[in-house]
Amino acid sequence: MKLLHTADWHLGKSIYGRSLLEDQAHFIYHSYLPALDTFRPDGVLLCGDVFDRAVAPPEALRLFDQAATETCQTRGIPLFVIAGNHDGPDRMAVGGALLRKSGLYLSVRIEGGVEQAVLEAGGEKAVMTLLPYFDPAAARESTGDSNLRGFADSFEAVLAPIRERLDSSCYNVLLSHCFVAGGKASDSEAALYVGGSGEVGADSFKGFDYVALGHLHAPQKSGGRGRYAGSPLKYSFDEERQNKSMTMVTLGPAGIEAEPIPIQPLRDLRTMTGTMEALLKLPASQDYLFANLEGPPVFEPMEKLRPRFPNLLGLRYVDREAAGEPRRDALRGELRQGRVDDMTVAAEFFKQLCGEEMTDDDRSVFAAFLGGDAI
Repeated sequence: MKLLHTADWHLGKSIYGRSLLEDQAHFIYHSYLPALDTFRPDGVLLCGDVFDRAVAPPEALRLFDQAATETCQTRGIPLFVIAGNHDGPDRMAVGGALLRKSGLYLSVRIEGGVEQAVLEAGGEKAVMTLLPYFDPAAARESTGDSNLRGFADSFEAVLAPIRERLDSSCYNVLLSHCFVAGGKASDSEAALYVGGSGEVGADSFKGFDYVALGHLHAPQKSGGRGRYAGSPLKYSFDEERQNKSMTMVTLGPAGIEAEPIPIQPLRDLRTMTGTMEALLKLPASQDYLFANLEGPPVFEPMEKLRPRFPNLLGLRYVDREAAGEPRRDALRGELRQGRVDDMTVAAEFFKQLCGEEMTDDDRSVFAAFLGGDAI
């Protein structure tokens, strides 16, 4: 039995105000669907954060509808989907019972019980336990235990009765959207809770043969049986060195094997570093870029770079930030205490903009503009 494990599509996401829907459509039609045709999996596991926000834009809804139709109806492959912390469960749940008849299994809440489904293919049988994202409040309502507080205890309370009923004669696969302790997080992930209170231990999943995880955007193993497929695209610049992929899981007599299926994006997301002169010598690119600009200040740097890099999303002056941070911290403290005059603010603005101290002539010009005498 072969299962394609993917997660965290975040359909409708924007970065720096730039919509990624075109890039996400490219992933669906040039990576996801071709993988279905090439590897012919017996089922697809989509482990949460299908959408980037609870009220997804119509274009994102249409894109998921197209992906689900191509998976379940056109190719006849069952699609198992759980809601993540970004998804709007009430909207995703519409028509869930009817959709099952078409091979689309949606699980969005644990209230009323955790849903399961049986898949048989390739001489193997697997019971899919669909555990969507939930918080301790939902766990208290679902289990009737008003003493549950943390995520770890909540997961144990929800999974304990399921674990008791697991059939050891077949494979038991769990889909979950959570933060397993020890996982590597990225800037683009929304924190589930403050500190480590939103984490669960890998031992919460004992008894399951494979745990298909969503939430963390870097592909990675988690404990002995768990694995994060990761997001199909890079959603923050700290992900630029991640190799995005989907995971093909094979359940067979020899055990469980997991192999990554690389994803080639429409545009990469990366940083570039150098002086203005050096950056302008780099090959032109359509990638999503962030520039770390070295050297002296440049007038309208974004306008100079965008003809070669039309998808430049942001820029910062590396040298000035490194040198000026202690000075800015001190100035902030003085501003809060009301001990800074207008000329000091003007001088600091000049320093940050031009990268050099004001001369006496500069101070005279600013003083005249401010309506006072030179300082």
